[in-house]
Amino acid sequence: MRIYLSADGKDLRELRDGGSVLGVTQVPRSDDEADEFDAMMAAFVPGAAVLAAEVDSVTDHVGLSNVAALHVDLDGSGDLAWFAPQEIDEVIDLVQR
Repeated sequence: MRIYLSADGKDLRELRDGGSVLGVTQVPRSDDEADEFDAMMAAFVPGAAVLAAEVDSVTDHVGLSNVAALHVDLDGSGDLAWFAPQEIDEVIDLVQR
């Protein structure tokens, strides 16, 4: 199942270093793109990244291997830019600004 959760710089470093995070998750009502967007925006916290992750249960810890994408507000507009999990170092730099 796809979930969305907010991750701050500490969480992102934990993921990068092989750990996992567990936070308040937002679950889309369906697989519909609009419902996924709504869940992503509900997880959005200014100054943090939103993780899109695939897990078996909403109570699962999320590791980097679960992360399908990272989303960050680059300019304070509320529009979230997409980043691949392999770009986690860049996302960490962006969140820590």
